[in-house]
Amino acid sequence: MPPASSRKTTRASKSETAPPLITLLTDFGSRDAYTGIMKGVILGIAPDARIVDVCHEVTAYQIPEAGFVLSQSFRYFPKGTIHVVVVDPGVGSERRPLAVDALGHRFIGPDNGVFSMLLREAAANSAGRPPYKAREITNRKLGLSALSSTFHGRDLFAPAAAHLAAGAAFTTLGPLINDALRQDWDLPIRTGKRFWQGSVFKADRFGNLISNFRAADFPLANGAFELQAGLERIRRVRPHFAASTPGELFLLSGSSGYWEIAANQASAAKMLGLTGGSPLELAILG
Repeated sequence: MPPASSRKTTRASKSETAPPLITLLTDFGSRDAYTGIMKGVILGIAPDARIVDVCHEVTAYQIPEAGFVLSQSFRYFPKGTIHVVVVDPGVGSERRPLAVDALGHRFIGPDNGVFSMLLREAAANSAGRPPYKAREITNRKLGLSALSSTFHGRDLFAPAAAHLAAGAAFTTLGPLINDALRQDWDLPIRTGKRFWQGSVFKADRFGNLISNFRAADFPLANGAFELQAGLERIRRVRPHFAASTPGELFLLSGSSGYWEIAANQASAAKMLGLTGGSPLELAILG
């Protein structure tokens, strides 16, 4: 067996030669060829790239939902991963194409607020350093020759990510900007001493409604509360699904770190008629 120092050198060399990793997050679904075409573009430029599909079932046009999914998922990938986000209802308009270098990762997508949670987290963890670098993607040499008004995922975002994966410098994408769009849709609004207005980030596959109330900021299990969700008032917290009866509505501190409206073996989304963007009202009673 080689000495420990040799084994460390071997492991380091394998890490240094690992193929580049690109993730895709879109609202394209699986019925059309859009996602496959983006992968073809990427592989045509960076044939060694590994591509991971994070999610293609973001509700169409729902920028906050995409931003939430991105903020939840990117941290579980290795540093240096390139994340492409295409939920872009303003495609073809004056909204800017954006590249962000933050928290050890690179992000490519429209400057429409989808990176709001990411940019806020980067600023909160900057420790006095510049929290991130954002560049407007203006270098047309890094895109396809023709730029359509409806498919920037193919013509602009996928090529930019692929060129980064193939070794292009981040600086070649375009000029630095300091006004990347940041929105506050992830932050509940205080409407009174004990009252808050929030919303649903998304309804997951099981019908759980993930709210924008962070469990650490709202310790609801420690006191009385009332959450108005549609026509229902929810007053119960359960530690897990099995602690409730089938069909019972309750709050659960989910794996995302946010409160979720859930129902045991049932869809809370269908029971309440709510989805991503639906309003919620929280009252702290004691």
